[in-house]
Amino acid sequence: MATRNVRMARLTRWRILLTILLLTVCTLTAPSLAQERYPSKPITMIVGFAPGGSTDFIARLLAQKLEQALGQPVVVNNRGGANGLLAANVAAAAAPDGYTLLLTSMGLTTNPHVYNSIGYDPLGLTCIAMVASVPNLIVTNPSLPAKNLEELLALARSQRAPLTSATTGNAAPGHLASVLLERAANVRFEFVAYKGSGPAMVDLISGRVDMSLPTLLAALPFVEAGKLRAIAITGSKRSSLLPNVPTIAEAGVKSLSTGSGWYGLVGPAGMPKDIVERISTEVEKILKTQEVAERFVSNGADPMFMNPADMTAFVAQDYKQWGEVIREAKIKGDDTP
Repeated sequence: MATRNVRMARLTRWRILLTILLLTVCTLTAPSLAQERYPSKPITMIVGFAPGGSTDFIARLLAQKLEQALGQPVVVNNRGGANGLLAANVAAAAAPDGYTLLLTSMGLTTNPHVYNSIGYDPLGLTCIAMVASVPNLIVTNPSLPAKNLEELLALARSQRAPLTSATTGNAAPGHLASVLLERAANVRFEFVAYKGSGPAMVDLISGRVDMSLPTLLAALPFVEAGKLRAIAITGSKRSSLLPNVPTIAEAGVKSLSTGSGWYGLVGPAGMPKDIVERISTEVEKILKTQEVAERFVSNGADPMFMNPADMTAFVAQDYKQWGEVIREAKIKGDDTP
């Protein structure tokens, strides 16, 4: 009887040890198994501008293709205001689990120099993939008596009140390009901020403002329809979509040097590396497809993929470069946008 009891005790101990071992293994492997199943629910892609603009177009096309690649809905959520700052705050405060993404623009690197308080670390967000670059286009209401850049600048100098220029927020790409144009051509504009290029184009077409420097993507449909007049384009070369529209340098302001705006995908700080790499890899595949490349180019954008490491370095350099311009121009926004 005693021998039997000893055997039973030993067997019980072995069962307990085995149970503990199995529980430990399950605990250690649970996180990796959860990540392998990513995504297991819908993903939200936040956009910092109103529907109908260039950022919204790129976000919706990218969301559609990511949904197909990842097998879960990717829902676009427009949170316009303060040149994308409001949307960036929402994204920065989200859980870093890959289910909240932000399709951002150059405002990510310019807003910190404009607002005294932004609520997040601009260089602390997780860079996932650069998506596209796009130049800006000087456009006017066709009723404005200026058919080229020389005439537009002459009109600006002759006006007692400055020409009004629609922007998508303080230090947005079009605003910064306008500021550089002011300085290079010795003119002055009165800037009117909107929550996105969509509503800005509506007011420009209706004549409520005189001009704007939206992205080529946002302005192109209205230029082609004759509702807006294209004056000149930023960047070092003309666009194949508007071959008769000169660059700003060709149009006479040779001292003005401004590049293209950009769009990239980021997430909250601390996202798991494997999830970041999964999304980045899918974005790269998407941008390489002929369909997406053609849709981007036909709407005035150029696919421009960067992996997480390269995008992180790019954002840091962009932050430094535009900070110098903004400080020199003394561009400031409200403390609480």
